[in-house]
Amino acid sequence: VQLQASGGGLVQAGGSLRLSCAASGRTFSSWTMGWFRLAPGKEREFVAAISWSGGMTHYADSVKGRFTISRDNAKNTVYLQMNSLKPEDTAVYYCAAKYFDAPKFDYWGHGTQVTVSS
Repeated sequence: VQLQASGGGLVQAGGSLRLSCAASGRTFSSWTMGWFRLAPGKEREFVAAISWSGGMTHYADSVKGRFTISRDNAKNTVYLQMNSLKPEDTAVYYCAAKYFDAPKFDYWGHGTQVTVSS
């Protein structure tokens, strides 16, 4: 599967952005999708994940209540709606995929930069 993330940009604190990740290749509805981020000087951090059916979601505590992950299997796309953005959300955001309940995410897209100014 190939993944292409988009939608990053520069936003002021308190603002919103929506990231998209378009997938191609094998059947999208078979994949659990996730978002991760990497900030300068920090390790890669899990942000959110959504099950293959969209029925289950999971969030990092740092984004819970502010970010929403969703997917449209008809469009082979997963989204990350980010509200109430904070400067500490500044990072490169990556989407990732794993087959159903595989133990780890095996496929990664190129990142999209999100910068939140104070």
